[in-house]
Amino acid sequence: MKPYFIGLMSGTSLDGTDGVLVRFSPSGESLQVLAHAHRPFSEELQQQVLQLNQPSDNELHRAALCANALSINYAAVVKALLLKSQVSADQVQAIGCHGQTVRHRPREFDGLGYTVQLNNPARLAELCGIDVVADFRTRDVAAGGQGAPLVPAFHRAVFGQQGQSVAVVNIGGMSNLTAIGPNGDTLGFDCGPGNVLLDTWCKRHTKQAFDRDGAWAASGQPIKALLDQLLDEPFFRQPPPKSTGRDLFNQRWLEAKLSGFTAHTPQDIQATLAELTAASCAQAILEHTAPGRQVLVCGGGAFNTDLMQRISRRLGGPVASTDAKGLPADQVESAAFAWLAKACVLRQSGNLVSATGALGPRVLGAIYPA
Repeated sequence: MKPYFIGLMSGTSLDGTDGVLVRFSPSGESLQVLAHAHRPFSEELQQQVLQLNQPSDNELHRAALCANALSINYAAVVKALLLKSQVSADQVQAIGCHGQTVRHRPREFDGLGYTVQLNNPARLAELCGIDVVADFRTRDVAAGGQGAPLVPAFHRAVFGQQGQSVAVVNIGGMSNLTAIGPNGDTLGFDCGPGNVLLDTWCKRHTKQAFDRDGAWAASGQPIKALLDQLLDEPFFRQPPPKSTGRDLFNQRWLEAKLSGFTAHTPQDIQATLAELTAASCAQAILEHTAPGRQVLVCGGGAFNTDLMQRISRRLGGPVASTDAKGLPADQVESAAFAWLAKACVLRQSGNLVSATGALGPRVLGAIYPA
């Protein structure tokens, strides 16, 4: 097997695609990131994906064209990675491409439910001349699992420490926790909204895509009554395994919760939304990790100074970016899908039953040959 893999991730924040080119050690137990690239989504592509998160007209046609557009974005990231690393396409074993989640409803409707990631991996393989591993989540759902989160196995492999309790919090559009015990026992689940509501509210009132450093939220004061109402969502009381997405935490959900709070300033509401993310993450950490835990944060939330401080205050202890452990916060999730692609190629299981609730370990992904 070739040592080079590429991982691509475009998350629910809809800011674009992050990609890494990694080299695995001969044993396959460790990896080194050789290059990182990011390509933003155009405003048009953002809107296409966002509209497909909700029922609308002519969905099949629009989803297929959106998947084609995504494949062009993904291929541009691959090209940038190969150029930066000076690695040729024929040296790369596979690309792990998660795709863009537009619906996530496991265990609903018929009991099995479904998860949908827009992707055209055949087109990506054609554009790049490299095998593509895609469709990671549906195998876990087929085995009765949530199909998410899938990163805990990778978090344990990279950040686990013998004798140390470690909490790895990924804050993207949604937030999820990987709780790693001192003996390696691992639990993972979605905590709730990460940046998705913060970004939505910020864009509406400031015309900025996101609240840089959380400065706007820091200028406001949380509204306790509103925070209590937001935290009253039944999802927060559900025991793990559990997962969520824009199917629940979206603009309609927020508008319904804001009824009766329209007299408050937009920045006070932003501060309350930041407190919602901090509170749901901190509560998950406190309930599922032991005192003396090390808390590592990755994803876009790690760059939000105000949010990091809010989580730290609620925990009564320090939190750190995964940068401190040698893997930058904006590279963790894409590196995880390079790792999951390798697992698929080797026919190794990629899910953790303790995270997804599946009936057992499963090989995740489908391979599209170059």
